[in-house]
Amino acid sequence: MLRRLANILRVPDLRNKVLFTLLVVGLYQLGANVPIPGVSWAQIQALQSKAGSSGVLGFLNLFSGGALTRLAVFGLGVMPYITSSIVIQLLTGVIPRLTQWQDGGPEGQAKITQTTRYLTIGLALLQSTGLVYAFHGHDSALLGFTIDLIPKFNLWLALFMVLIMTAGTAFVMWLAELITQRGIGQGMSILIFANVVAGLPTGGRVVWEEGGPYKFFTILVISVGLLFFIVFMDNGQRRIPVTFARRVVGRREMGGNSTYIPIKVNHSGVIPIIFASSVLYLPVLLSNIVPSAGFTSFVNTSLQPTNLLYIVADFVLIFAFTFFYVYIAFEPHQQSELLRQQGGFVPGIRPGLPTERYFSRLISRITVVGATFLASVAVVPSILMAIWNINRFPYYGTTLLIAVGVALQTMQQIDSQLMMRNYEGFLK
Repeated sequence: MLRRLANILRVPDLRNKVLFTLLVVGLYQLGANVPIPGVSWAQIQALQSKAGSSGVLGFLNLFSGGALTRLAVFGLGVMPYITSSIVIQLLTGVIPRLTQWQDGGPEGQAKITQTTRYLTIGLALLQSTGLVYAFHGHDSALLGFTIDLIPKFNLWLALFMVLIMTAGTAFVMWLAELITQRGIGQGMSILIFANVVAGLPTGGRVVWEEGGPYKFFTILVISVGLLFFIVFMDNGQRRIPVTFARRVVGRREMGGNSTYIPIKVNHSGVIPIIFASSVLYLPVLLSNIVPSAGFTSFVNTSLQPTNLLYIVADFVLIFAFTFFYVYIAFEPHQQSELLRQQGGFVPGIRPGLPTERYFSRLISRITVVGATFLASVAVVPSILMAIWNINRFPYYGTTLLIAVGVALQTMQQIDSQLMMRNYEGFLK
């Protein structure tokens, strides 16, 4: 392993990319730990000691690496960009202009990227305004308790905080693009990976203090087992054989080769989990609009990771959203038409409608396994919390899914560059 790590240092270009990525991640962590002026540090410590008991706040805090509960400069983290990317991706199949841009090559992709940036800034503006309002002690549904992080609150200070958090989101988006262009790996994925991994040591200490050594080591063993299981499932794929017919173009004979279409078991990644969490967050928003003490009390008691209703709803939503996303990302009719236009066919399956039905049937079977896998990994920590009555459980199945997925993707990219220069990589 040390010899393989040394291979990175032997390649100047790769070494510079890795060092640049580490530098950007360090800069991002600095901004995620600097609170905005006007925030009470004593109240921040009180909030962080209770944040783990709130399922909604705990999940949102996961993607910001704890910066959310600190009301830091980068407090929103990458969530606005993730949300806007998902919205644009879903609207691509609905809005003709976005579909035209998607099929327009690099120029169209540049327009989609620019639209995603504008939507990110708009979402950051709305979310920062809502968070400043909530952390001033107005949203007990989000936190599960009432706390005021901004004791000297006034209109101008609130506008200043909203401006700082929105600008911080734009800066984070720029840092992520720098990693993608000049570093190693996909920028947003690397920053999310840094967030979730940075909270693991503190999370382990919290479990040790609240659950004791027996529960700590039991959770550690289960987490390691889930880690191997996630690696196994993340690498699992079904390869659909495809043959291209021979044809003559001018004096050249083209086609006649065979290849395959890979369909991953976990084709959707962690996006269904994010979708499900967004839906479970809607009652929190409604509790601020509907003036009903009973509804607010229901939200406070039900939106907890240890609540049976929360666990069942989370499982069902993740399962359903996995099917929804996979059928958008791998549309059987579009894939069959594209294959027919390229002169390809699946052996034993006629082109056109039979191929479309074959793809639909295959996708349905694979997605059942992938959806069950995602939903199960997501709710296992919640079940442990309910059984052992651990209210500040910091580990979510999403943490392991993100860490494993981004690590494998980055290692594959490093390996490809090492193999191009005749060096041995990490993966065999």
